[in-house]
Order: sequence, then C-alpha cells, then structure tokens
Amino acid sequence: MQIRALGLDDLLSLLGLYAQLHPQDSVRPGVAVARAAFAHPGLTHWGGFEDGRLVASCNLALIPNLTRGGRPYGVIENVVTDAARRGQGKGRALIEHALQQAWAAGCYKVVLTTSRKDPAVLAFYERCGFDRHDKTAFVARPPTSA
Repeated sequence: MQIRALGLDDLLSLLGLYAQLHPQDSVRPGVAVARAAFAHPGLTHWGGFEDGRLVASCNLALIPNLTRGGRPYGVIENVVTDAARRGQGKGRALIEHALQQAWAAGCYKVVLTTSRKDPAVLAFYERCGFDRHDKTAFVARPPTSA
C-alpha cells in the first residue's frame, strides 16, 4: 500500500470511503462545503492506495498550542478502511504514518476519539499506541430544536 497526502483530485474517492465510515449519514456535504473542509489549514487527509485505488484514510489536524512550551498537538479523525480490505494492517499503517507526521511537526501528543464500542476496535487503537485511560473525552452536540 502506498501512503500519501490526498489532494482535491482525491476528494470524491474520499467521500466514497466516508460513506462506509458513516453509512447512516443521509445528508452529504455539497461540493463547495466539502472542498472548503478538505482544504482547511492545518488539516491533512492521508490516504492508502492499492492499484491506484483509495482503500484507507484518516486525517490529522495539527493545532497550535500556548501550553507545553508552545508545542502543537494533533488530532486524528475519520479513520476508515474499505470493508473488503479490513484486517490486513492498512489502517494501522495509515495511523502510524499520521503519527510520524505529528511527531515530525513537534506535537507533544496526538488524540484520537471513536464512537465505536466494539472491543476489537478499541484494542486496535491500543495496538496503534493510543491509551484509552490517559484522558477522558467529552462530547457536546448542538441542542435539537423541538
């Protein structure tokens, strides 16, 4: 598998892969919204390719910081591997690559959150070097209108 930063030419393939990540999402972003989010400064989308086809992806956001000596921190999100290629080490290779990029950028930590409760998924992230007992994550969502 070849890993590289994704470009705008890869956006449609990435959105196709994201359909596997969140199949319950009934509303997809419009082209303008997708392009703006994709190109946000400090955010890199990494992709794993086989035979020219995007088969795995994650994104890494590098966030400036005023603590920890001014060292940034990273956030990895939207980790997904094509369903037909899961369990082959592709997701792990992609996460390891993103972590290497974060360490090279001087990050003092990288955070990854998941809404998955499957013990196998949690164990996968632990094998990738994440400690689920180090921090506690809280999520706030906008209130729903009645």
